[in-house]
Amino acid sequence: MTDTSEPALEARIGYEFSDPALLEAALTHSSALPRGVVRASEQLEFLGDAVIDLAIADLLLKSFPNEPEGVLSKCRSRLVCAAGLAAKARELSLGDAMLLGRGEERSGGRDKESILAAAYESLIGAVYRDGGFHRTKAVVRRHFKAELSSPDILETRDWKTQLQEQTQARLRVVPQYRVVAEEGPAHARRFHCEVWVEGEQLAAGVGASKREAEQNAAERALLDRGPEPDL
Repeated sequence: MTDTSEPALEARIGYEFSDPALLEAALTHSSALPRGVVRASEQLEFLGDAVIDLAIADLLLKSFPNEPEGVLSKCRSRLVCAAGLAAKARELSLGDAMLLGRGEERSGGRDKESILAAAYESLIGAVYRDGGFHRTKAVVRRHFKAELSSPDILETRDWKTQLQEQTQARLRVVPQYRVVAEEGPAHARRFHCEVWVEGEQLAAGVGASKREAEQNAAERALLDRGPEPDL
């Protein structure tokens, strides 16, 4: 069983809080709070979203000073998408450490991509509040070390175009995308999208925009089924 004690959690995060209340606030989901109570985790999520974007942008610029803005922007989008942030939360076992309401607990909230991604953003917002930007960037650098050192990090793919080319070539049809749900506050919306071909759902994706959700759905459709999916 994962150790959810504060020292063990801080060791996994790679940061020791001067104010432990910030860590507690970051991992207290809104479902665990009474109505009318200020939801600190959502405020920290709002802050963390901006801080992660800035930290990753700064790290990419320092690592690849000669790359054009367009390439770096696409790279950053891939790194900080909902699926990517949820993966970081899973690596840190944030789901096990979260305080959830009974409803979210029963519905499997500890492993929901949207909740985990938001928890990671809240965590980074808490680190920023506690230690400032330079220490926060060091934490983000540690968490994204594998991705930032990958030889494929600058590879740019338009997953929707790639999937459409395959479906047109093999079936003479184009994929259809459906937004099936939206959630989260106005400053941090999450869009859930499905991609369908000839009445079959190929995959689903989540993103901070409809476009990102569609790209993530197309990526999953391609990667889950191999380089030439059986469409």
